[in-house]
Amino acid sequence: MAELFKIYLLSYMNITLMDYFLILELPEEVQSLVVERVAGNSFTDLYGLRASCKTMKALAEQSRVNHFYDVLSVPMRLNMPPELFKTCYAERNPSTLYMKGVQFFFTFNLQEEGLAFTKLAADEGYERAVYTYAMTRKIFWGDEEYFAHFMRESFDRVGKLVRSLKWA
Repeated sequence: MAELFKIYLLSYMNITLMDYFLILELPEEVQSLVVERVAGNSFTDLYGLRASCKTMKALAEQSRVNHFYDVLSVPMRLNMPPELFKTCYAERNPSTLYMKGVQFFFTFNLQEEGLAFTKLAADEGYERAVYTYAMTRKIFWGDEEYFAHFMRESFDRVGKLVRSLKWA
């Protein structure tokens, strides 16, 4: 019974919010920016937005939106389609560049190529890439130049992320 009440309450809130905030009446450029930011927020939110109406689905399928996905935030159980990964990589999505960089550097021992991909993602502001690039440069070459790109909050978030992972 409580579960049904929650669903009813959520649907009522969505209808009420949509009555006051009609996103479809905004200019298309603004709608696109909203969809891009939602894509950067979480994969689940983007798919919820896509399911909301045909217009949002069409906006979410625009090519530029794939640049904002955080591929690493997709739950492992969902098995990300290879086509989506390829599209994200083609659009120079920072999380896919980061994944390629780590793979090239640590798996294939292609240090120059891996570091170049990781730096591209770090220059885009992808927090994990900034941390990985700076630490890799420090550990392997003693270079501390990229540490200036860190904010105090970044250290806290990355620290929480590392502590939350279940290492084997």
